[in-house]
Amino acid sequence: MDLIKNLTGKDPKGYEPVASRIINNPDVELFKELVAKDDFLFDFIKQNVAQRLAKACNANNFKNLFQFLNIYSPYYDEFIASTLAQYADKDVEDKMLEYLKNGTEAEKTYSASFFSYIENKSALEDLRKYAYSQNTDLATNCARALSKLNDKESYNQAIQKLNSQDSFEQYAAVKFLVNYQETNALKDLFNTMKNSAMAENIASEIPFLTPLISLLNTEYNEDAILAFCYILNGLVELIPISQIIDYEFYNMIDTMIKASPSGPIAIALQMAKEKFNLFVENEEYLFDEDKNTKNEVNDINILLNSINMNKYTSFVYEELYEESDFIYFAMELIKDKDSIASLLSGQNQTVILKAMTILKSMNCLTEEYKLEGLANITDENIKYVAQAL
Repeated sequence: MDLIKNLTGKDPKGYEPVASRIINNPDVELFKELVAKDDFLFDFIKQNVAQRLAKACNANNFKNLFQFLNIYSPYYDEFIASTLAQYADKDVEDKMLEYLKNGTEAEKTYSASFFSYIENKSALEDLRKYAYSQNTDLATNCARALSKLNDKESYNQAIQKLNSQDSFEQYAAVKFLVNYQETNALKDLFNTMKNSAMAENIASEIPFLTPLISLLNTEYNEDAILAFCYILNGLVELIPISQIIDYEFYNMIDTMIKASPSGPIAIALQMAKEKFNLFVENEEYLFDEDKNTKNEVNDINILLNSINMNKYTSFVYEELYEESDFIYFAMELIKDKDSIASLLSGQNQTVILKAMTILKSMNCLTEEYKLEGLANITDENIKYVAQAL
């Protein structure tokens, strides 16, 4: 008999006995077999299974869950942690504190999740200790538990880490703050994104704190659109295409289309049109994606191709100045030699190098243009790259 098939099926007569068996025995090997299938089951099926297992738990058998703590799955994390918390007494809390301090990584991860339901100041030290663990699930659960404890020390430390010269330390702080779920961090997160070498990575995290679409009519309007552009830029190489559903890309694009045109909106829509046309015209990008993602890409592509992009062209040029957060995206979209060349006399040496690189790709980097650009570059590293063009 295929017990996992019964557990994941639709018939209560099939899944209820299996759920009871896993919890009441407890059947650790069967739970391990279930977790091994995480990558092969749809999310909604795993959600159903978690609910069935939770329903099989009660005040008399919930401690059997301790037997599963060494088998971690993010899909059963909430069910296990919340059930233990529901029936917890002091002995259970003490046991979870011990797991958090000295357990395996799996046990620590479940324990951190437990303390996002149970406020226990005794967990603070270890939650802070593992908040930047290389184990993403453990770090995430620690951040959420620290938020539950309203631990301002760890929050302020993360804000400070955003100023680090180490891009990876910055990114770790971003992930902590997103998991901490404090919207007051938005301004700091956007500022970090604008100045980081990992802007695409940072942009991809921000919507899990606050949906970008919800920021379009706020003071963060342009920041939200900028994050959208960075996400577009990172799709495939850094960010799975399937994430466009979580990011509400369709609604975001539809809202921008209906808004009054602006430079940021023009750039975002033109970038999106080029990117989604690329996905649709080259099947290798969508070959491994599921039906929902393919349908979403096609729907977005249809939406973008329904608008007249010509009305946005002049707005793209409005962002072609050094202080614009969108200048690098604008430069990629504008195919006008004279407009790009006009940037060679500016003050921003990175912009000058970018202008020279684009002119080179257009076969328009004359000796005159090259000398003009080099005359305004003093940074030796940038000059070295520019001379090689």
